[in-house]
Amino acid sequence: MADSVFTPHGRHLIAGDWVAGAATFRSEPAHGAAHDFAVGTPDLVDRACKAAEAAFWSYGSATREDRAAFLNAIADEIEARGDAITGIGTSETGLPEARLQGERGRTTGQLRIFASHILKGDYLDRRHDPALPDRQPLPRPDLKLVQRPIGPVAVFGASNFPLAFSTAGGDTAAALAAGCPVVVKGHSAHPGTGEIVAEAVHAAIRRCGIHPGVFSLIQGGKRDVGQALVQHPLIRAVGFTGSLAGGRALFDLCCSRPDPIPFFGELGSVNPMFLLPSALAQRGAEIAKGWAASLTMGAGQFCTNPGIAVVIDGAEADAFTTAATEALSPVGAQVMLTDGIAAAYRQGRDRIAATAGVQAVLTSVCDLRSATPYLYATTGAAWLANHALGEEVFGPLGLIVRVADAAEMEAVARSLQGQLTCTLHLDAGDTALGQRLMPVLERKAGRVLANGFPTGVEVADAMVHGGPYPASTNFGATSVGTLSIRRFLRPVCYQNIPDALLPGDLG
Repeated sequence: MADSVFTPHGRHLIAGDWVAGAATFRSEPAHGAAHDFAVGTPDLVDRACKAAEAAFWSYGSATREDRAAFLNAIADEIEARGDAITGIGTSETGLPEARLQGERGRTTGQLRIFASHILKGDYLDRRHDPALPDRQPLPRPDLKLVQRPIGPVAVFGASNFPLAFSTAGGDTAAALAAGCPVVVKGHSAHPGTGEIVAEAVHAAIRRCGIHPGVFSLIQGGKRDVGQALVQHPLIRAVGFTGSLAGGRALFDLCCSRPDPIPFFGELGSVNPMFLLPSALAQRGAEIAKGWAASLTMGAGQFCTNPGIAVVIDGAEADAFTTAATEALSPVGAQVMLTDGIAAAYRQGRDRIAATAGVQAVLTSVCDLRSATPYLYATTGAAWLANHALGEEVFGPLGLIVRVADAAEMEAVARSLQGQLTCTLHLDAGDTALGQRLMPVLERKAGRVLANGFPTGVEVADAMVHGGPYPASTNFGATSVGTLSIRRFLRPVCYQNIPDALLPGDLG
């Protein structure tokens, strides 16, 4: 598909069939034409889940070579629609073309990385304890262990990543790599983008001769669609990226099922940075410029957006604040993903501004769908007295926490809720304080950085994108990187099973 113009048809993809709906909703693009899309229903959820279960009996037992070929075929089909995806994606989200092109590369890249990873087989964690028939006082049986796919997985598209965390994004790619069919609930912020990516997956299914129930996309719908999906008895796990409130509600539903299932929710983070004294004195202005760029990247609509900077009060903190203000001041308004996200950003700004002990450093004016940077400052004592200051504001808003000394900096670190990331800015003279902070930060975050900024999450073997609650609902998992595949597998032990009956990965 070389044409860069894509006109959505507005239907759901249910096990190979494009299905219309009795009711529709209209998209709300940042620019360009709006389109009508079918509203999802619990009946469609049931149909998709039953098709996914039917597909699992063949897809879950498919060879790793076949699954890898399927993942690569999806990447090929997405790339073939590249210009059209960029066109509809920029229209719906307001994100610039370069961002969509980069995100498309990340999406296809992770599909290909996962394909390569499963071919190696290390993720299966294969173990073998040979039989010891002569062991006394009791013989030992032959024991083999391997990771096996769990069954159909529900995936919720994310608002802020229309490609990399949505229809064929990381959760979908990980589940398919594991051998699990996927039912996606598309995000209403970018339904056209979801549709064209679903077309790519559908084309790959046909090309590879896979059971069509391996993938379905259900558009839009009210809360009953999401509720029906996470509570459907055939769904065995859920992948979610979104708000704390929405994710917690779905998590609770998963836990309240007659058969509770894992909910892998990535719910957000303030991603604090700790600027240690030597680094602050030597590189404060440089760090401030880097912080401003990271804070405002993509209108601050990243879950790894570094919203908090912790510094020890004094002249160096003054200089850092001035440099950050100067770096943020020229940044103009940026279009946000939806009107609702823009409204939530303004509400978060107002909440921070009205909190006792907070002073405005840089203010501006936002219109209905844009965001401009805001910068506030507070004391360590005020932070410790009001945990609401540690709640995420989704957008380009920064808060400088000026602590009295190293002890109060450590107290701020200990007070943190679970985070996706924590960052240390330090020089050689800061090693002792860094050693004090590291045991605290590694308990608080899934990823700890030194002298960098957390925006930009590498898709790699060692990446962890998760953390203690409320950063995520499962601190033992990651939603980015090859380890994410393990979320959708479970260990099975085979005792004295004849080789002819073992799964292919053990035979």
